[in-house]
Amino acid sequence: MPDGEPVTGRADPHHARITGSPVFVRGRSRPFAELTVDDVQTRADELRAAVGWGPTARVASVAGAWRELAMTMQRSSAATVGDLPPETLGELAPRLWVVLPG
Repeated sequence: MPDGEPVTGRADPHHARITGSPVFVRGRSRPFAELTVDDVQTRADELRAAVGWGPTARVASVAGAWRELAMTMQRSSAATVGDLPPETLGELAPRLWVVLPG
């Protein structure tokens, strides 16, 4: 790859870090890339149920991001999170708390 050319696609180390991040859903941790639409919807529901007042109110935006991910997967007919384009995952991952924001 020529100098100065951005790393894109599945070879991107940031993408590999995102897709390999463990996510706890349905009683166990699994790599983010392996989650199905049902898993993603379950995670959104779990987080939405945890929303309350005070510090837990921050979880509402994360639950909403998981719901957005489920809708994105349905629109694109993605069987798993790993089927989504790297750019989409790079945008959503910090909002999902899959990777730390920033």
